[in-house]
Amino acid sequence: MLSIVFGTIVGLALGLTGGGGSIFAVPLLIYGLGVAPRQAIGLSLVAVALTAASGVVQAARRGVIEWRAGVIFALAGMVAAPVGVWMGDRVSETATLLAFAVLMLGVATRMLVRAARSPQDARVVRARVAERAGDDAATVCRYATDGRLRLNAPCSAALAGVGLLVGVGSGFFGVGGGFLIVPALVWITEMGIHRAVATSLFVIVLIGLSGVVSTLAAGRVFDPIIAAGFILGGLLGMTLGRYGAERLAGQQLQRVFAIAMVVIAIFMLAKPLITA
Repeated sequence: MLSIVFGTIVGLALGLTGGGGSIFAVPLLIYGLGVAPRQAIGLSLVAVALTAASGVVQAARRGVIEWRAGVIFALAGMVAAPVGVWMGDRVSETATLLAFAVLMLGVATRMLVRAARSPQDARVVRARVAERAGDDAATVCRYATDGRLRLNAPCSAALAGVGLLVGVGSGFFGVGGGFLIVPALVWITEMGIHRAVATSLFVIVLIGLSGVVSTLAAGRVFDPIIAAGFILGGLLGMTLGRYGAERLAGQQLQRVFAIAMVVIAIFMLAKPLITA
């Protein structure tokens, strides 16, 4: 039951924030369910990929996924995810957890800044779909007059380059990477924040599955009962999160989740000192 509860928390966070919620998965598995760090990273990849898949189905029905850009981004990430898994096997579990805590602090800081500076982005999961984010002259990927994204060489290279970085991080930390994918898509392309979040979920599914295969190939196994409960809870939480986001204020949610990340990160940084 506890695995279902924690899985629901992760799915709820992912559904409510539109990206970044999956970062709760690893610490909840380790400190809440007693799963070993490397096994927790593998299980997190499975749960996050399947949870994001449910969001992809909903987004696909609404036609808000930029499939071609997502495929380029995801293919690069899928190639790089096994590298991240390989790196994780060669770094101590303590160092991995400390690096993860620092990552959480970075994500929390970004969420707080975005909630303060761009409140409209914080309301992304209940905003109306926008075809384009704007007319930034620095944007690499632009839309043609027919409404299709022009995937020329510079655009494809930019998408693939960031995809490689996200893939390595996803395999190493066991996170979906939505907190990196969404701002990268908005920065590289002209797509609006809502479309970027939907495309990010599609990318997370593919990169996550690549990381899962690499994790299993590396011999990392996890309790099937805990895995089933965590995944079931994640799917339930994602559904509740998508519906709840239509009624809850985005800025406040971003701040609450950011503060929760800071608290967990501080605990992860302090625990080795306490137990030493």
